[in-house]
Amino acid sequence: MSETTHDGSVAVSAPPSPDEGLTASQLAAKYGLAVSGARPSLFEYVRQLWDRRHFILAFSRAKLTAQYSQAKLGQLWQVATPLLNAAVYFFIFGVILEADRGMPREVYIPFLVTGVFVFTFTQSSVMAGVRAISGNLGLVRALHFPRASLPISFALQQLQQLLYSMIVLFVVAIGFGSYPKLSWVLILPVLALQFLFNTGLALIMARAGSKTPDLAQLMPFVMRTWMYASGVMFSIPVMLKDKPEWIATVLQWNPAAVYMDLMRFAMIDGYGSSNLPDHVWAAAAGWAALFAVGGFVYFWKAEERYGRG
Repeated sequence: MSETTHDGSVAVSAPPSPDEGLTASQLAAKYGLAVSGARPSLFEYVRQLWDRRHFILAFSRAKLTAQYSQAKLGQLWQVATPLLNAAVYFFIFGVILEADRGMPREVYIPFLVTGVFVFTFTQSSVMAGVRAISGNLGLVRALHFPRASLPISFALQQLQQLLYSMIVLFVVAIGFGSYPKLSWVLILPVLALQFLFNTGLALIMARAGSKTPDLAQLMPFVMRTWMYASGVMFSIPVMLKDKPEWIATVLQWNPAAVYMDLMRFAMIDGYGSSNLPDHVWAAAAGWAALFAVGGFVYFWKAEERYGRG
């Protein structure tokens, strides 16, 4: 393309660009560009998490090791803390308030210790999940990786801590006459289902906590209320036998109570199926599937927003 200037010379102008008139989104599509930090598809997200499974496991182990690194007793606090809590609850609820309500001492003490250990697993997973994103913003902003790695690794950390605590739980059960038997095999599916439930709940709380850091200050009160409503220190049907039946039914079907009761049924002689609600295994599997799948999708939908702002 040419034109004559005022002095008679010929000036040649550049040809029009083939991109002229295209919007930014059209240009990006034309040259195969993608938004930095854009949320991948759900299946691609799962694949990325699987590729980083070694990081998730190593991160959870490192957090577990560092948790009590400043304490002289070190890792012993992993079992000492819930055991001391159980001792306090036994003194208050078992001795002073007589919350055992006629339950034999050799049943009530393992009942209480099991409840404390199992509920602590869920409680710790929730509290770690709340801070999973907000407490690791430096890592989130510096590196590109699927953010679900963090709450999943924290839930895995709590599972490892519970496995250490289970040694003490076995000793307590055997010490009060509940010896190993075939029903102890049920411990494995109970822990697997509770881990899935806890992971889903940690993912939900991680997304909520990433936008509202003050949630970490509120959750201890929520968890304490949940603990008292889940029958950690007492048998729900026995304690509420004088109340409307629907109250006991609702409390027994809450997921924390379901997993505690299944663990007690598996481990403790004298705690039979009559203490469990109907279809308890279906309830345990349902809670695990609902929160694991729902929590994962809920967290994934906000993937591109974590660490922003």
